Amino acid sequence: MFTIDAHLDLSMNALEWNRDLRLPVAQINQRENGLTDKPDRAKATVALPELRKGNIGLVVATQIARYVAPGNPLPGWHSQQQAWAQTQGQLAWYNAMEEEGEMVQIADLDALEQHVRLWMGNTAADKKPVGYILSLEGADSIVGLQHLEKAYQYGLRAVGPAHYGPGVYAQGTDAAGFMGVKGHALLKEMERLNIILDATHLCDDSFWEALEHFNGPVWASHNNVRALVHHNRQYSDDQLKALIERGAVIGGALDAWMMVPGWVRGQSEPRAMNCNLEVVVDHLDHICQLAGNADHIGMGSDLDGAFGKEQCPYDLETIADLQKLPALFKKRGYADADIEKIMHGNWLRFLRNAWHHPGK
Repeated sequence: MFTIDAHLDLSMNALEWNRDLRLPVAQINQRENGLTDKPDRAKATVALPELRKGNIGLVVATQIARYVAPGNPLPGWHSQQQAWAQTQGQLAWYNAMEEEGEMVQIADLDALEQHVRLWMGNTAADKKPVGYILSLEGADSIVGLQHLEKAYQYGLRAVGPAHYGPGVYAQGTDAAGFMGVKGHALLKEMERLNIILDATHLCDDSFWEALEHFNGPVWASHNNVRALVHHNRQYSDDQLKALIERGAVIGGALDAWMMVPGWVRGQSEPRAMNCNLEVVVDHLDHICQLAGNADHIGMGSDLDGAFGKEQCPYDLETIADLQKLPALFKKRGYADADIEKIMHGNWLRFLRNAWHHPGK
């Protein structure tokens, strides 16, 4: 089944993990044997051949670069200008993949419809470019609002104002507090440009503030359910209901610590914690029960988002195994039409609605 994944850190893997994503996952992992600089070495699950193998023809792909103020222990850049430069390097990688025919940017409704026709047609998947919608995870690299317009011009279509910790425009996971004047200005400019607000990673205070001040399209590209895993990284039922009321789609994430309670990063193991693909179905089914329908969920796997097979479902070898999900939903009693919505239809409906009136 044609599948959309609404959150992959492809350029981060290419540039910071030094992975040639044109190669199959097995070759990437083979080259990383013996490396110890990152905990997920030789445990990658994502590469362009595997996306094609899994019929994952459209992804939301990120730029990501955090600014860290003095005293902030998180990894990141020491100025917004450095963070901006990092995102420009990531953009250059996406452009290089386009030049190779490996990927194609999707930035408007015409390109979306043309790309969906290609992937739902009869052309062999290994001949098709993977489509990507450019998203910014954490807005720290936006030095000034003129940078946001510049980014829109090169194809940026979604922004998450915060990532982990305190940010320039909002407060993120494990932080607390509000967005403030700069955050409000960012939201206003995003609304003018018709850039999607990705509510993922916003702390509770900033989450509610963002929904109050932003009137454009909102999604949550990769978020699970707090009722099942109690942590501020997940969304409470009240937050999920607010997103549903806004017409949002919420992408289920496959990072094990977000899936099962009690996960200890660096120690827990997926099989011992019963972390399999059924668990993400639990999270997504919870959202469906709140909504009363299957119109507000999809996949936003976050696979290889600074973790690998050591911290994802044990029944997933590569991202191509997203194709196991339709059978799991069918086993829960989901109708075929709803399964199609989950795998691609809800994201397509959201994008068609969001892009129906192009930005200025």
